Amino acid sequence: MNHCLAASLLCIASAAAHAQQGDGTQVSMSTNIFKPAKVDATAARIAAIKAPAGFSVTAFATGLKNARILAVAPNGDVYLSRRDQGDVLLLRDSNGDGRADGAPITVASRAGAHGLAIRDNKLYLVTVKELFVADIQSDGRLGELSMLIGDLPDSGQHPNRTIAFGPDGMLYLSVGSTCNVCNESNPENATILRITPDGKERTIFASGLRNTIGFGWQPQTGELWGFDHGIDFLGDTQQQEEINKIELGNMYGWPHVYGAGEIYPQSTPVGEITKAQWKARSTPMVVGWNAHAAPMQMVFYTGSGFPAEYRGDAFVTMRGSWNRVKPSGYEIVRVRFTNGQATAVEPFVTGFLTDGGKTHIARPVGLALARDGALLMADDANGVIYRVAYNGSAARPAQAMPAAPAGPMEQQAARGTRVPLAMARPETQAQGKLAVTSSAFSNNGNLAAKFSEYADGVSPPLAWAAVPNAKSYALIMEDPDAKPALPFVHWVAWNIPPEVTRLPEGVQEQPRLTEPEGVLQGRNTRGSTGWYGPRPPVGEAAHRYHFQVFALDTKLDLPFGADRDQVLAAMQGHVLAKGEIVGKYMQAQKPPK
Repeated sequence: MNHCLAASLLCIASAAAHAQQGDGTQVSMSTNIFKPAKVDATAARIAAIKAPAGFSVTAFATGLKNARILAVAPNGDVYLSRRDQGDVLLLRDSNGDGRADGAPITVASRAGAHGLAIRDNKLYLVTVKELFVADIQSDGRLGELSMLIGDLPDSGQHPNRTIAFGPDGMLYLSVGSTCNVCNESNPENATILRITPDGKERTIFASGLRNTIGFGWQPQTGELWGFDHGIDFLGDTQQQEEINKIELGNMYGWPHVYGAGEIYPQSTPVGEITKAQWKARSTPMVVGWNAHAAPMQMVFYTGSGFPAEYRGDAFVTMRGSWNRVKPSGYEIVRVRFTNGQATAVEPFVTGFLTDGGKTHIARPVGLALARDGALLMADDANGVIYRVAYNGSAARPAQAMPAAPAGPMEQQAARGTRVPLAMARPETQAQGKLAVTSSAFSNNGNLAAKFSEYADGVSPPLAWAAVPNAKSYALIMEDPDAKPALPFVHWVAWNIPPEVTRLPEGVQEQPRLTEPEGVLQGRNTRGSTGWYGPRPPVGEAAHRYHFQVFALDTKLDLPFGADRDQVLAAMQGHVLAKGEIVGKYMQAQKPPK
């Protein structure tokens, strides 16, 4: 058992992308490292695995080494990723005896293969930085893998990308943080991304998620839920693993706030944002579970193989702890839902810890619903896929649940789309006009490539005429030619001081600026904060980019990260004058790699 001072451990574990600042915090704690030893999954040890009355746990396949994520095709074919071996295996149970036939078949090989999803007879595979797709052939093998995305963020501490298709037909991809606690430099880290099935468009759906490997849609409501990994080195009982209802644009606290609103002591938010302000902007967890249990794949039970009471609940694998004395995890848990909302977590399948917790026979990772309604669980320690089946007498549903409704996800995605530009919105009615100029382009002139996301991705210099009695200025840049956003919001900033009538090239992309002091920036359509440059599809006609400036008779009482519609609502009745300059940008050909 190792004891360390919090100060030393937190400094090691929290290498930050931004300098730390002193705020008087002083915290001491003890932390522990205990990694139960692996022992063989013998027949006797497997027989000792515990499940509720009427359930059985048996080996579906063995000898699979680093068995990670599972996906089951509509015909019952089972696909398994193996990260350390860098491949995907196909397993079949052709006679229905609950065991895989013979040796598995290798159907794909890619370094770091991990997340899997199946849709429209295609298998999607994600590695650390790439997303691939391949047709599933009649024999279950795959056609040629085609890369859809090749520039996912670097991984650092959390390389295990996972993917799933939502009820809206979009692909959702979890990107973990690069660290235990830090201010990420890439806004796509510690997020869930929303991606078109062809990989051509992606946005940040939600942020502040340290490592949400397991997520899925509650089948009755169609709402997205995830089980996030808590922060390490806070002691044996903190941070709890947290269940979150994940909604578009929400920020879930990491790295500065966790759980129900606890403050992480060591970190410093960027832009002189206070921890209290960060907490106010964060969405607290719905339900917590044992710290360091390490939640992995999540499956909502929609089948007909379990008693009816399990319908609509979720199952989650817990890979198991290393950062506490009494181990947590090493189990499958059940997440109870009432009226579509998570209410409690409880153990479901246990016994993978052996010898009083000193050893283990499995580290549960993959979880999938088999065609017959059983659960399949992949263990990445001894390489076993376990089958959890119900053989009891309780009544079972006559048929599987219907697909989750698409409405909630579609409604969230549709917010703020198919609306006029900010200048034409009723919220911005004003008597006065102000002139907006730029030293980098003329009105209706072309923007230089350096302002686009194909190149440097820096904001252009802007200037505007001072307006008498203005107490602040706001800026909104939109592209009315983008699809499907209509318009695509590239930049939202407000509380620009009244004495400031120009912004330089390359404004910092963070929630709050310290120069000019106190300027707040909001969420763009990409889902990041601050400037996001033009990125029209290659070969399309030039898009128009409207840089709209508003003089206000007040400062806006809004938190950092607010979106355009929230800013417009706060501006209503306070606009003294407005003006714009329009720049154009076209990407004629793909930029060199």
